[in-house]
Amino acid sequence: MNLKNKVAVITGAGSGIGRATAFAMAKRGCHLALADIDETSVNASAARAREFGVRVSTHRLDVADRAAVAALPNAVVAAHGQVDLLMNNAGVALGGTFEQVSAEDFDWLMEINFYGVVRMTRAFLPLLHASREARIVNVSSIYGIITPPGQAAYSASKFAVRGFSNVLRHELEGSTVGVSVVHPGGVATSIAKNARIPAGAPPEEVERGRKVMEKLLRMPPEQAGEIIVRGIEKRQARILVGSDAKAAAFLERLAPVGYWNLIKKAIKR
Repeated sequence: MNLKNKVAVITGAGSGIGRATAFAMAKRGCHLALADIDETSVNASAARAREFGVRVSTHRLDVADRAAVAALPNAVVAAHGQVDLLMNNAGVALGGTFEQVSAEDFDWLMEINFYGVVRMTRAFLPLLHASREARIVNVSSIYGIITPPGQAAYSASKFAVRGFSNVLRHELEGSTVGVSVVHPGGVATSIAKNARIPAGAPPEEVERGRKVMEKLLRMPPEQAGEIIVRGIEKRQARILVGSDAKAAAFLERLAPVGYWNLIKKAIKR
């Protein structure tokens, strides 16, 4: 897929993987509609992206807001005239076991991580069908492949993104719209640091979890962004980001039920 002079909509573009992917696309001459709930951050991303000589618009967006998502396509078309690529990247994290996490917090995460993807796809699919070469890129996670304890809500949402993406790919087969699902491994973003913590979670358990995540989140976002964009250019259906994601995917295929025992041993080492 040649990204030059295409128009990409990216959610969660104010930081992390969204920002890095935006820069990687801008380097290739792709025009950008950058959306994020944090207006200051997304404006900073846009300022940097414009240095590559592409047209960039910014949009304050909460993907859990149905009305705001429904209104976004018109705003993007007004700024760019077309849409060729939709990257559903916005997401939040929520630590804690299923019993620790409240129903309200579980629903909060699903509204953003999964239903946000569904809403954005429904809103932009007519515009994507109008493109001669279009793509939907949905960001799942390594936790959309494996299921570590303490990630009940997050893992459920990312498995949902994976399943939705795979079905959509089959349904859109033969059209001009392709679908990629992205599974990043340990990318050094702020999502774990900003994760919501259940009220009843023991403080020592929370701190231990943070330290583990700090060790696992090592890949620079810029590297992840380049891997994702190269995968888009190759029209890959599944984009695994990092050796840890590739290893996890291999172990899950090798031992669909018992893989977690193997991963636990590796973590201890």
